[in-house]
Amino acid sequence: MAGIKALVGLSFSGAIGLTFLLLGCALEQYGKYWPLFVLIFYILSPIPTFISRRVSDDTDIEWGACGLVMTGNAVIFLTILGFFVVFGGGDDFSWEQW
Repeated sequence: MAGIKALVGLSFSGAIGLTFLLLGCALEQYGKYWPLFVLIFYILSPIPTFISRRVSDDTDIEWGACGLVMTGNAVIFLTILGFFVVFGGGDDFSWEQW
C-alpha cells in the first residue's frame, strides 16, 4: 500500500510541476514559449538508466569511484557557473533580456 501512495504522490507532484511549466509558458502576460524545450530533456532523461540496467545487472557501486565522479561533477558545474558569473555581464548580449 505504501508503494501505491508513493506512486500517487509522485504522479501528483509531476502533474503540478507540468502545470506550472505550462502556465509559465501559456499565460498571455509572459508570452514566452522557450521553456517548453525542457520537455525534450524530461523525455530523454531516463535513457541512461535504461542503458545501464541493460548493460549490468550488478548494482554494487564502488564508493570511491562514486565519490570521485560526484566530486568531479561538482567541480565542473561550479566551473561553468563561475564562468557565467565572471564573464556573463558587461556585454551587449545578456541572458537577462530574455
